Order: sequence, then C-alpha cells, then structure tokens
Amino acid sequence: MKIMPGWFAALSFLALLPLTNPAFAEFDPQYRNYAALLAAHVQWTEGGHASTVDYEALAADRASLKTVLDELSSLSESRFSAWPDADQKAFLINAYNAYTLALILSRYPDLESIRDLGSLFRSPWEKAFIPLLGGMRSLDWIEHARLRADYPDARIHFAVNCASVGCPALRPEPYLGERLEPQLDDARDRFLGDRTRNRFDAEDHELRISPIFKWYREDFEQAAGSLEAWLGQHAEVLGEDAASKQGLKAGEFTLEFGDYDWTLNDAS
Repeated sequence: MKIMPGWFAALSFLALLPLTNPAFAEFDPQYRNYAALLAAHVQWTEGGHASTVDYEALAADRASLKTVLDELSSLSESRFSAWPDADQKAFLINAYNAYTLALILSRYPDLESIRDLGSLFRSPWEKAFIPLLGGMRSLDWIEHARLRADYPDARIHFAVNCASVGCPALRPEPYLGERLEPQLDDARDRFLGDRTRNRFDAEDHELRISPIFKWYREDFEQAAGSLEAWLGQHAEVLGEDAASKQGLKAGEFTLEFGDYDWTLNDAS
C-alpha cells in the first residue's frame, strides 16, 4: 500500500470525514461533544499516571471527531481575543489535543509513532493542516507561537499530548477555563508522580527525569529561576519518603535525563 506523506494524509482524512461546514458549527464553550468523545475513547492507565487512546474505536467514530473539529474551527479570532486568558489557554490546549487525534487517524493503523507522519524536510508538528482562528495552523503554531509565547506556564507541557507513551497523559476530559488551574496542577502531579519517567535515587542523590525537562528547560527556569529549583518545589510528588523530599527541596541532587518513548499511545 502506498503511504501518503503525513500532511497530505491528514488533509485527506479531514476531507473524507462527514461533510459539515465549520462556519455553521456552533461553538460550545463547555466542550460537551469533545467531553463525550474523550470519555468514550481515552482511558487512564498506570494508576492514573498515563492514558491510552482506543484509536480503533475512535476511527469508527469519525463523525463525532469531525463535529468536535468543526466546533473548534468555527471560533473567530475576535471572539477568542475577548475571552479571559484561562479560557484562551484551555481552548488552545483542547485544539492541540483534538487535532493530534485527527492527525493520528490520518494513517491509523499503519503507523507506530506520530513521527511516522513527518517527512525528511518537515516534522508532523510543522504541517499546517489545522483551520483555526482565521488561518491554516500547525501543531507547532498552537504550542509555540500561541501557548508558550502568550501564556508562559510550564504546566502547559503536561497538558498538550503528542500521542506517545512518553508524553504526559491525554486527559479523558477537556480543559475548561473555570477549572484550568486545578486541571493543570493535576496533570503536572500525575506526570511527576510517574516513577517510570521521573524517579529520585536517594542513595546516589540522582533525579532521573523525562527529557521533556531538557527540551523545554527555559520554561521551567523562567518559572522558578532554574530547573533544579522548579523540581525542588515539587519534592512532595517526586520524593518517596521524608528524607528524599527534604533532599530534593534542599537541591541536594544531580540531574539525569531519561529516554523518550515515541510509541503510539494506542490502547490496542
């Protein structure tokens, strides 16, 4: 079977979904359709520290996903700009995660990783296939040009999901402006509490952490002055006992970055 390049496959996937017009879709600020979609196809795993997506079932539910995408794409820049920052952040996170699902379905099940949807010259995150806020956007545009640029918040890195095992969990619910703070705190703590990705060795005083902290180190430094200081602020989640927590709070540790698992977060 001939495999289409990632960007063309994504556009073809969107074109083949049931025909609706985003211009006539009614945006729901409570994301009820998106909530139902996530609840049906996303499950917590690893004691709530990770999640998987039932892409097979989601592929059979394309009409529901298309409804969600149309609602997101129907929002105008002027209406978006009038919202409080929390509502804007929640919208952009939801759009990133929903369109990542669409991107995966553009080739599913014939892929093992989201990186399979890239090309020699462009990553899947650079493809402008998302009709959003008055233009054709990429996942990178949502994350870097808008979220990181306009709303500096290191917790964003625990909310956007790259459809990979190594990524912080995709929540089985949408982010909402009125609940954004506790949702982001919860996403952060679930990820930090995952001992397969973030683990403190009390004997060697070594904190082994996800490479996410290396890739976006500047965001954590901006939040706390240094990455070590940011991690020390969350010693209660990273440490296993009183001594470990005290050592982390005091900054008595060295850092080691682990590997990243790009395997698709597929329930099957």
